[in-house]
Amino acid sequence: MLGLSLPALLNGQARAGVQPLPAAFGRAKACIFLFMWGGPAQHDTWDLKPAAPVEIRGEFNPIATRVPGIQICEHFPQLAQRTDQLAIIRSMTHGDVNHTSATHFLLTGQPPPTTTELRAQWPHMGSVLAHLGRGTGPLPPFVSMRPKLDNTVPRFVEQSQGQFAGWLGPVDDPFTIDHAPDRADYHVGDLKLPADVSEMRLSERRKLLASLNQQLAGGNAAFDAKAANEQRAFDLLTSSVSGRGAFDLTQESAKMRERYGLNPHGQSVLQARRLVERGVPLVTVFWPNDGIKNVSVYWDTHSRNFVDHKTRLMPVADQAFSALLDDLQARGMLDETLIVWSGEFGRTPKVGQRNSDAGAGRDGRDHWPNCFTTVLAGGGVRGGYVHGRSDRHAAFPAADPVAPVDLIASLYHLMGVPGDLLLHDTGDRPHRVRPGNAIRELFA
Repeated sequence: MLGLSLPALLNGQARAGVQPLPAAFGRAKACIFLFMWGGPAQHDTWDLKPAAPVEIRGEFNPIATRVPGIQICEHFPQLAQRTDQLAIIRSMTHGDVNHTSATHFLLTGQPPPTTTELRAQWPHMGSVLAHLGRGTGPLPPFVSMRPKLDNTVPRFVEQSQGQFAGWLGPVDDPFTIDHAPDRADYHVGDLKLPADVSEMRLSERRKLLASLNQQLAGGNAAFDAKAANEQRAFDLLTSSVSGRGAFDLTQESAKMRERYGLNPHGQSVLQARRLVERGVPLVTVFWPNDGIKNVSVYWDTHSRNFVDHKTRLMPVADQAFSALLDDLQARGMLDETLIVWSGEFGRTPKVGQRNSDAGAGRDGRDHWPNCFTTVLAGGGVRGGYVHGRSDRHAAFPAADPVAPVDLIASLYHLMGVPGDLLLHDTGDRPHRVRPGNAIRELFA
């Protein structure tokens, strides 16, 4: 009736056959997942090896941080002063060297299916939270920021697995924002009424639809859920504060926008904060391709590894992550907002080493899933802590290896999702949502 796509994207509390989540045992009410598409080099960011040969250790130096005994790269100077808030996992590991399928591991905890069929994939954590009825107000319960710039590589954006609801079905897919939020013409999907539909006319349509729904309602749970989603869509269209206003970054001060960074990633992270502040349970912020020709895309540094990490990758990530920590802390939100910083894998121990079909140039590192780093903060995470240890070349875990299934189980624990929770797919087959083991040492 409205000619809008929002009702199909929004998931209300009254989902068919799903009861509200029981009292949460986790502290986090929301999660911001900062996903570094391409795979950051662990040697050059969080897990430097200064005693290794030069072809291993690379060009960067470690620096002391706020926590004695913890060192990170010199090109993360702001984060170095905030390590008391971070849990750094240096022993992440899996076995997939492909970008698009390895993403499935980190977003869902599960290995990718043998088929690329969307509904065969495991659901993203945000889709699970949406399915459980998380979220308050008219905003979508799961949002993905995927800024597409002029030279975006489509296969990252369109083919990376684990981004959606998978076997839970399309109603729990994320509300996806592909427009770059640093642009002056930044806008979000269907959140603007058609020119020929005034708010008064919309209100009349809402009354008519409610009347029809009331006449057709007959205790059908699926119908009731559809009606609830339609009402949420109406609320979003008519709400300027918690609805459409959440996407208006001009409401932020120039100082705040500059603090996050006037670039696609920085403004995406700021947008994520505005959304969780207004009740959105999970926002994924995917790293954008910079739109710069003739350089490595995303964090996929098969060449120019040190130039790109030093100039276009780490400074932007350092600024946005540290701004988010400070902003959430100042607003009293950090204890209840979980932050995850990770890529789909790391990079080869040796510069120029070949480990995939893509290989690496003399100044690059190839894909390496055997050992890499993921960082957590807020939401009940133990700060000032390093979990696990890599070997002397950061090639393999030397202690406490962490598989993606256990990382995701830990995130679910922090978000209050029970370990024995079963959800059914579209064929009514039951699945245990978090089959891994939560890592207790990560919790405050």
